[in-house]
Amino acid sequence: MSTTEWFLLIGCLMLARGLAATTIARLPVTSAMVYLVVGVALGPMVFKVFRFDPVSHSKALETLTEIAVLISLFSAGVKMPVPFIFSRWSPSIRLAWLSMAITVGMVAAFATFVLGLPLGAGVLLGAILAPTDPVLATDVQVRHAGDDDTLRFTLTSEAGMNDGSGFPFVMLGLALLGADASAIGAGGWQWLLRDVLWATFAAIAIGLAGGAALGRLGWLLRNQAPKHEVLDDLVGLGLIAVVYALAELAHAWGFLAVFFAGIGLRHTELLLAGAHKNRRGLLVPDDPKADPANDEVPDRATTPLAVSAESLVFKEHLERLSELTLVLLLGSMLTLSSWNWRTWGTALFLFVVARPLSVLLGLAGTGLPLRIKLIIGWFGVRGIGSLYYLMYAINHGLPATLARDLLQITVVVVALSIIVHGTSVKPLMDRFGKRAPRAGR
Repeated sequence: MSTTEWFLLIGCLMLARGLAATTIARLPVTSAMVYLVVGVALGPMVFKVFRFDPVSHSKALETLTEIAVLISLFSAGVKMPVPFIFSRWSPSIRLAWLSMAITVGMVAAFATFVLGLPLGAGVLLGAILAPTDPVLATDVQVRHAGDDDTLRFTLTSEAGMNDGSGFPFVMLGLALLGADASAIGAGGWQWLLRDVLWATFAAIAIGLAGGAALGRLGWLLRNQAPKHEVLDDLVGLGLIAVVYALAELAHAWGFLAVFFAGIGLRHTELLLAGAHKNRRGLLVPDDPKADPANDEVPDRATTPLAVSAESLVFKEHLERLSELTLVLLLGSMLTLSSWNWRTWGTALFLFVVARPLSVLLGLAGTGLPLRIKLIIGWFGVRGIGSLYYLMYAINHGLPATLARDLLQITVVVVALSIIVHGTSVKPLMDRFGKRAPRAGR
């Protein structure tokens, strides 16, 4: 397709999506399903208008998916309820690390003993497919800052963290395949200390520090006389870029750092807003003595705007654009030969066995109702993050023959996840969502 034809296609899809927003919201489908159908129709499976080869364009696709995941992770972090309470976050932490590791192990075993892949390729496939996706799972995620629904909070925070917690297994899989054998170290200690412990905790620290620093700096600038203007959209994007770069320079996981940067930014701004209200003789919202009927609402002239809140809408628009582009390309990657017992079998094993079982094991003893555990076990949406991990592996030494095998499996699993989870999300959330318990404040 020519550049002009691409403009026409993307433009028509954007117009259709924008004008049909109300209609799509009423139907048991998601926007990602619409983009996927268009991509498949125009791709090699139907009309053969165009075909996108991700292996030959792996570097460009890695960059596109990386940007999409970063923006989505920051948006998810900004919407997380604060302050941090361990009892509230404990299920998400278990899902992001314990259930993640269990899923990787189960998929690796399936890939090795059923699909006949080498152990390293099995571990790598597990790392690619185990993380839930922050880009395509918006229908089951926290809807806005302050949403304290337990189910949505758990799914959102899991997706925010496991895009970072899956990276050590990507490195382990590549090392087992010989791409970087020295990365494991004697007895695996180098991998454990550097890729698991250091990269994880350093990323969290960098993200929280960066978000808190920007929150305080923005607050100080806006409180100056005369009032100082801050371009929230640019500042938010700048924080993503700086935190991600610092994490990469420190050999930490940048995805994890960006997610916690969003949390740190919003947490800091809310603390400062509470202190600002107290200085004006107002009661903060969480004050047990506060009377919502009589509490004065500060106007925007006296209460500085928050970077996290003002930039969130812009980030969500970028999310929609990246979703449209990348899912359209995903549809054009599918061929008739992609649909075979290996790809179908892997998807069925992941959706019906690995994900539900890993969730039940990871959440054992948390006190969450079985109904919530089962819903969480079902809504393990796979998407753009899986494509990023695969492109990263291809660009860092994954053998070409294995790259084609893993690509075929990954593309089909993601496509089926968009269809299966997309058609079930609205009915299940409508039925069970309102009955879900709220997270404690």
